[in-house]
Amino acid sequence: MAENRFLTPEEVSERYRGTVSPGTLRNWRSMRIGPCFVKIGKAVLYPVAELDSWDEKNKVSCRPLGRIDVRAEDGA
Repeated sequence: MAENRFLTPEEVSERYRGTVSPGTLRNWRSMRIGPCFVKIGKAVLYPVAELDSWDEKNKVSCRPLGRIDVRAEDGA
């Protein structure tokens, strides 16, 4: 069986380079938004697999660069 890895809210904040603070994670938990978490007693843990899944759900796809056909029609 694969070993599950978990991160604390502070470690999750580090994973996202401080752009998501532990306070934001706390607010999201209270509103039931954001990444899934596990609560054991007072301990709050985020499964790494769930964070990876959350990242995929929030991925923004961009179209590849290509030639943009812009035709200037000034009507003159």
